[in-house]
Amino acid sequence: MSDTQKSQDALCVRMVSKLRERLCTATLGALALISAPVAASASCDVPIERLDPFVTANGRLPIVDRIVGDAPSDLHAMGIDVGGAYISEPFYNWGAFDEGGEYQGILDIYVSADMERLGLWDGLCFFANGFQIHGNSITAANIGGLMPVTSFEAVPATRLFQLWFEQYLFNETVSVRFGQLAADEEFFLSDGTGYLINGTWGWASKAAENARRGGPAYPLATPGVRVAVRPTEQTHLMVGVFNGDPAPDCNKDGGNPQRCTPDGLDWGLRDRPLLMVEAAYSYALRGGELPGTLKFGVWSHFGTFENNRIDVGGELIAITNNRGKPIAGNCALYTVLDQLIWAAPGAAEGQGIGFFTRFAGAPEDRNLIDFYFDVGLIFTGMIPGRPDDALAIGYAYTGISDDVQAFNRDAGEPIVAGYEALIEVAYTMKVLDGWTLQPDFQYIFHPSGGTEADDAQVVGFRNTLSF
Repeated sequence: MSDTQKSQDALCVRMVSKLRERLCTATLGALALISAPVAASASCDVPIERLDPFVTANGRLPIVDRIVGDAPSDLHAMGIDVGGAYISEPFYNWGAFDEGGEYQGILDIYVSADMERLGLWDGLCFFANGFQIHGNSITAANIGGLMPVTSFEAVPATRLFQLWFEQYLFNETVSVRFGQLAADEEFFLSDGTGYLINGTWGWASKAAENARRGGPAYPLATPGVRVAVRPTEQTHLMVGVFNGDPAPDCNKDGGNPQRCTPDGLDWGLRDRPLLMVEAAYSYALRGGELPGTLKFGVWSHFGTFENNRIDVGGELIAITNNRGKPIAGNCALYTVLDQLIWAAPGAAEGQGIGFFTRFAGAPEDRNLIDFYFDVGLIFTGMIPGRPDDALAIGYAYTGISDDVQAFNRDAGEPIVAGYEALIEVAYTMKVLDGWTLQPDFQYIFHPSGGTEADDAQVVGFRNTLSF
């Protein structure tokens, strides 16, 4: 075993050990909080980045108006909110392995409820949503990349996505959420990436490719518990524990997890847990004019993984065709920065030129992707009379693990580029209340990290109608 591999294994072991201790502490603390006689008021206004149809499944936009207005007043008075959105996405591709166009549509329906206003339980909120997905994925049909052209790409199905309760405690400084959860709705997110369409801007390719069958993310949620603590206005800590595989024991339909769980009702607990921890600090520069947020996160999967290149006997997998050497656990580290770098004169607070970036790394011996990086600029409040319009420019880099590249060389496979990269430009315009249009252009370098397929140029738009 090389010194590099030993150090990577030691890193994961130390992280897993520490995270297990934190998990026990967080679990006991959560149980104590739930049972304690404390103030537990909550408005149950589910945060915009999760509830609003524009922002479900990582297509996050700060536009919340509806075409047909708010929920019926009688339901709203009772503490119940019902709504949804229809998202249509036609795209056309030049290059990659097949030139052509595809259309995909998604109907998203949600319901939320304030259990206190319903006379049932103080400080308890309920939320559920589901999708009717139809059409074809342009990434699967034409490009084959690691970073899907849109965040809504999925196998056609009618499925439940999330269904959870959330208990607020200590005047809403602590919340405990439990049920069918999606980690990509809260963890590893940047505010700025919501104006871009490619799927990597939400649950980044490093998470989607390295986690078992994509992990607890659109369109596959898993059973889990999330504890969030906000000790001050500037600090925020989240700890989430999820079933590590959204489709355990998936052997049919080529092992496609979305086809193995087409209705989203398989609430399996048959895989080792995935633990995610994220801390955030908010601040403001230049006398409060330029707000920013810095996040640090780590996750650990307690299951067993396989070496990408070496088998149990220490030989090359490409020669023996045996399974990879078992490795205990998997882990990753990431950081996220959102920063307004210029405030537009006369515009709303927070508008101007925003900057975002994310970095993530993982051990190369057990992961397809060992390094991920993205960066971008968001221009808002620039056009008089159009405060909701935004121009977004982003670049993302997905690095293929050195061990995976070495395996390809061992097997005599074509030499790969070692990375996939993306440049995207998107313009967001509010046509009417509840109607948003996003023209979009993407250039994808080395789809799937290969050199055989041509680069892909993609044009299209996202049309969102909320109700």
